[in-house]
Amino acid sequence: MSIPEYKWEKVALDDPNRCQMPTRSGYCYNKAVEGSQYCLAHGGYQGAKRIEKVNMKNYKLAKFHERADELSESESITSLRDEVGLLRMLIEEKINRCTDKNDLLLISGPLSDLIMKSEKLVTAMYRLEEKMGQHIDKTKLVNLAQIMIEIINKYITNPEVLDAIGEDFYNALAEA
Repeated sequence: MSIPEYKWEKVALDDPNRCQMPTRSGYCYNKAVEGSQYCLAHGGYQGAKRIEKVNMKNYKLAKFHERADELSESESITSLRDEVGLLRMLIEEKINRCTDKNDLLLISGPLSDLIMKSEKLVTAMYRLEEKMGQHIDKTKLVNLAQIMIEIINKYITNPEVLDAIGEDFYNALAEA
């Protein structure tokens, strides 16, 4: 940590920036470090450290907000599915870096944490998609297939072809 530039400077008795350390002859005559009540000799660097720490915290907070704004406006991050994919890639990368059982044991904590986060994200994504009506239950899917068969029935009159199409639809739904 760097201490701000400090000039040893004697000040008048009534100067508000005078060091507040009591001495045998009253108070210290040195100028206090900016952000502190004391000069450098009497611990004023602690005030300078505190100011530097607060400034660093504010800088990091501003950078965080700037990055959060960038990510929220980014077109490349479009959904929770992207986040799930990213987590899965991180899990895969961690596993791929392991060369033996000991490596796997060493990363088991962070790996477990990533897997738990992935599971929570998948669960949240499922709930969100369900609330938004992006899930379709089996009954609706079967009804949709029936409607599609009826549409095809308008244009194809051969019953054997219709039966084959219906069977293929049913098999496809069963696999899905």
